[in-house]
Amino acid sequence: MRMRVAAYALITRGEGADREILLPHWNENGMSGWTLPGGGVEPGEHPADGAVREVNEETGYDVRLTGLLGVDSAVLPESRRGDALQALRILYRAEITGGELAIEVDGTTDDVAWHPLDRVPQLRHVHAVDWALRHLDDAGSPLR
Repeated sequence: MRMRVAAYALITRGEGADREILLPHWNENGMSGWTLPGGGVEPGEHPADGAVREVNEETGYDVRLTGLLGVDSAVLPESRRGDALQALRILYRAEITGGELAIEVDGTTDDVAWHPLDRVPQLRHVHAVDWALRHLDDAGSPLR
């Protein structure tokens, strides 16, 4: 069984009914959906550093991680390569510190946008978005 470690960020803006979430659109190997900014951690890379790097690659924003929200594990009996895969996902809360919204070039995402929270259930999205939304109002644990 292979293992893939990935780190993601929950990034929101606004308050109350105007609150929005930042989601890139994942599109790879005939599968697609709105997802969290983030992705695979490189060998030797700290997951927090991987989350910051991936957010910048997929959204154009520079971020500061403000808390650890959770860790999730899912076993996929058969991956695209034909073998079983354990997906270990780490979720951080983040705030934007710079940059500007930009669509990733030559990556696995083909769009990025702010979405009103009340519209997310109607979007075609990956399971990780629902997982993150359960942590929407959590402050998170201190980092490192």
